[in-house]
Amino acid sequence: MKKEYRIKKNEDFQSIIKKKKSIANRQFVIYFDQNKDHLRVGISVSKKLGHAVVRNRIKRQVRMMVQQVFDNNQKMDFIIIVRYQFLNQNYHDNLESLVSLYNKINRRMEK
Repeated sequence: MKKEYRIKKNEDFQSIIKKKKSIANRQFVIYFDQNKDHLRVGISVSKKLGHAVVRNRIKRQVRMMVQQVFDNNQKMDFIIIVRYQFLNQNYHDNLESLVSLYNKINRRMEK
């Protein structure tokens, strides 16, 4: 995922979370909001999920899932918060979970 598609600044994270548009399941919580430019994604992994090596592996996996699932032409911001249940599932189950949340967000935005 290119740097221009990432959300890194704390102010950006807080402004999107403050809008309180979210959807969740056992593996992820996704906050979303419209923007003017292009798709941007921020990923948050708590220290409770493991040490740095484990957290970085989780972020790499989630970035790959985002590349497979999300539409780059969408003008949206997403904050993906990874929950503990992510560790108990395999990659494909987590991918299906992310796809279902993404589809729910798209249905919600169409209304």
